[in-house]
Amino acid sequence: MNIDSQQALDLLKAGNTRFVSGALTPKDDYAELREQLSKGQHPFAVVLCCSDSRVAPEIIFDQKPGDLFVIRNAGNVVDEDVLGSIEYAVEHLETQLVVVLGHSSCGAVTATCQGGDLPGHILYLAKRIQPAINTSCCIDDNARRHARRMAQLIEINDIVKHVGARVVSAFYDIRSGKVEWL
Repeated sequence: MNIDSQQALDLLKAGNTRFVSGALTPKDDYAELREQLSKGQHPFAVVLCCSDSRVAPEIIFDQKPGDLFVIRNAGNVVDEDVLGSIEYAVEHLETQLVVVLGHSSCGAVTATCQGGDLPGHILYLAKRIQPAINTSCCIDDNARRHARRMAQLIEINDIVKHVGARVVSAFYDIRSGKVEWL
């Protein structure tokens, strides 16, 4: 799909409106879609989001396979692997929109806010989240701050800047289903 960043953002907003209202687009011909996708992918947006099982971008934005290039990890943390994946999407797949999607009740943000001894590699995630944490804020406000910070890290990437991809942050409310654009 060859569309600009504003058109991509409009598609995501319209899809979330359908999701919230329960009027999802029927997606019943996956056999034909799989055949088309076997020839290549042309996602219109990159979405970096949390691995939380309640956060499924294709559903939240009412999109079908092949529409979104989704990167997931606990806490939607930007690291070298994530940046490499984003660079691939914007450079080689010509995706013009990158969305960093934080969410309510994020366990990674909660663990970071609570501090203490975090086992194994969870500590690595917390160290990436920590700079956005304000101890006077609630968990959801901190998740918003973290999503904005991760978007800022992506915006300064040389390849993202060179290609001219737009980077936005957003916050998904698990209870209402609504996406707030930050």
